[in-house]
Amino acid sequence: MPPSAPPQPPSAPLQQGYGPPPGYTVPPPGYAPQQAAGWVPPPKPGLLPLRPLGFGTLMWAPFRTLRRNPAPTFGSGLIVQLVSAAAAAAVIVPFFGLTFSRLEGATGADADAILSGAVGGFLLLSLVPVLLSIVASAFLQGVMVVDVATGTVGDRLGFGALWRRAAARIWPLIGWTLLVAVALLVAFGVVAGEVVLAAVSTSSPIGLVVGIVVGLLLGLGLLVVAFWIGVKLAIVPSIIVLEQVGIRAAVARSWRLTDGAYWRTFGVLVLVAVILNVAAQVVVQPVSLVGTILAVLIDPSGTGAALAVTVITTIVTLVLSLLIGAITAVVQAALVAVIYIDLRMRREGLDLELERYVELREAGQEAEDPYRVPVESAPRGSEPPAAWS
Repeated sequence: MPPSAPPQPPSAPLQQGYGPPPGYTVPPPGYAPQQAAGWVPPPKPGLLPLRPLGFGTLMWAPFRTLRRNPAPTFGSGLIVQLVSAAAAAAVIVPFFGLTFSRLEGATGADADAILSGAVGGFLLLSLVPVLLSIVASAFLQGVMVVDVATGTVGDRLGFGALWRRAAARIWPLIGWTLLVAVALLVAFGVVAGEVVLAAVSTSSPIGLVVGIVVGLLLGLGLLVVAFWIGVKLAIVPSIIVLEQVGIRAAVARSWRLTDGAYWRTFGVLVLVAVILNVAAQVVVQPVSLVGTILAVLIDPSGTGAALAVTVITTIVTLVLSLLIGAITAVVQAALVAVIYIDLRMRREGLDLELERYVELREAGQEAEDPYRVPVESAPRGSEPPAAWS
């Protein structure tokens, strides 16, 4: 007869309710279980992850900026576009109206004199909207730099707060934008002056052709130099606003930070510009084309109906251009700030400073502005760190 199985121990009685089992000890306050060793992704309290950014993140982060805080950012861009368009219309439309009214009753000699004066007057008056556009563009750069910087640490500022912080650095921004505009005008003047000089100094067609070819080659050379310098100095507005230094110190900082990162910065700037321009053409051109086709189909004779369709199409095209121009300006200004933050993460460990700032803020402690460069390593003329408020 086989041996019987050993007796089983009595089972523990079932626990009633949902309380802890016998022998369970409540952990002390502040206890946290140890996680298994391995890679832990850096925190992302806001817009950007607090680590050096990959190429894809770097390229698409400006678009997320617009989506994350649309009302203040898009509103600022739209105001800039409207101010520029209104300034141009307020100056140019009355001027052309006055010029055409004077030409109606003018004789041949008087008409030539009026046209000559109109050209000079138009060139002078066009400086007014250009200057207003420069000021508005500089202000938008400051707004977007502040929005990206505060959004990276999880803050979301309203319209008024963004404008107040940007206004605090508006004069250095305007000065920098004016310097860029003057440099572009000088380069254009050098190329145009060379062509005009060749046309005046020689009467032979060959000499004129040679002058034009030399002008084109000179223009291409200046274009290459402009691209190189423009990329090296692309983050100057971000440095002016966030580090609160002057133009000269910002230029030196931008030149140093972009060392070794030229092609990466160049590629991101060009790719985003191409994406924006292609998207603008895809939206605007079909509307203009459809309007033209409708005008021909509705009224082939080109009378009242065709004129009404043309006017409506023009208005819709202008509105779309303003909206797309606002989006383009906002994204490109935000891109500069994103590139600046990425470069500082890679070269100066800004991601660690941002993590420290977020931790202190979450703990209720006062923290210094993480974007300001310390006094001992700051460029000459910079100010000491201030609280990020």
